[in-house]
Amino acid sequence: MQNSRSNEFCIIVEGYYDSAEDAKHALVDPFVEEYVEENGQFRIHNYDEISVASGVSLGDLSIKMIDEGVFEISTKDSPQVLIRRRAEQLAEALRRHAMFDEVDIEPLEKE
Repeated sequence: MQNSRSNEFCIIVEGYYDSAEDAKHALVDPFVEEYVEENGQFRIHNYDEISVASGVSLGDLSIKMIDEGVFEISTKDSPQVLIRRRAEQLAEALRRHAMFDEVDIEPLEKE
């Protein structure tokens, strides 16, 4: 039986952020702003309601620094799997919001 996470992808982004926490703020801010414009308010539990790609919410995303200014965005801490189609949708949303200088899709390396 094939592992459901065997075809999982991640997004590798580059930006001038000092930490994963700073990059996380850059990642979530545009999506939260859109949510507030549509709904009038935001509460922390709304992360799971904000869709960033088909079947993937803002609350599903994890970000970690892998090098200075280089970050990995994945869903490995979530039950959701970032398959290629979802990764492409997420990458397009990140490019549209222009919060990172470079946005690339890569297979997720198993730890």
